[in-house]
Amino acid sequence: MNFELDEQQRDFAASIDAALGAADVPAAVRAWAAGDTTPGRKVWAQLADLGVTALLVPEKFDGIDAHPVDLVVAMERLGYWAVPGPVTESIAVAPVLLAEDERGAGLASGELIATVAQPPAVPRAVNADVAGLTLLAADGQVSEATAGAGHESVDPTRTLFDVTASGAASPADTARAYEFGVLATAAQLVGAGQAMLDQSVEYATQRSQFGRIIGSYQAIKHKLADVHIAVELARPLVYGAALALADASPDTARDVSAAKVAAADAALLAARSSLQTHGAIGFTQEHDLSLLLLRVQALRSAWGDPTLHRRRLLEAL
Repeated sequence: MNFELDEQQRDFAASIDAALGAADVPAAVRAWAAGDTTPGRKVWAQLADLGVTALLVPEKFDGIDAHPVDLVVAMERLGYWAVPGPVTESIAVAPVLLAEDERGAGLASGELIATVAQPPAVPRAVNADVAGLTLLAADGQVSEATAGAGHESVDPTRTLFDVTASGAASPADTARAYEFGVLATAAQLVGAGQAMLDQSVEYATQRSQFGRIIGSYQAIKHKLADVHIAVELARPLVYGAALALADASPDTARDVSAAKVAAADAALLAARSSLQTHGAIGFTQEHDLSLLLLRVQALRSAWGDPTLHRRRLLEAL
């Protein structure tokens, strides 16, 4: 039995990396945090051209109706590059909530960016001030919503908004939408953890201390090896959760929560180790590592914090 990604999936990941690597995403993230979303929207347009925004949209609305594993492939790369905006909400959750809604065509094309609040785990909608559509989902119903007061997040690109329903509610598979939200967030955390590990390894081969490259010290080697192991242990759990979602397994909630917990722990370990490897420079806003540090802190609590998902795991077991 072969658990590797197929060639098409690997090529898909490589195409996302090529596009985002040339797009100066860190500059777009900083601009987004300062209130200028234009560079970030250009990044989203590139994702739309690659089919990322259409992954979960049904084919009847010009979507791809892709397998959840394909979503994980894309989300891990978007987490790696710290793409700004309501990534989980617009690409992974809204298409499920709007499965029978013609607005799915706008999501697929990238012309419409959506955000979602789904209480109690997701009481506020991220980036509702810049999204073209805000949804409020709960108890098998979804409706349009109006954004109210905004609340600062630890990540300045992720302002959180109170929302109130402003339209008629319609039936939606809110339970499945929630699991996709958790899965997509976990995949981004794995990508962010991998990005911080890669940056730390590169830095450790350049920085000298006491006349030696710091990467030659056993303590640094062991610390980065621990991060590598944590990320590699989290990744198969995320893909396993994607398979559970695809098969509508009765263990879906258990598998998705296990993936979120492992991904959050791995990303947090990567953040701590990256700071210890980089030293004081890692704290500075000018260093790109800071963007990932803030994103990880925000995503750890997004779509249910580790405590909530450990509770779901305990209940499932």
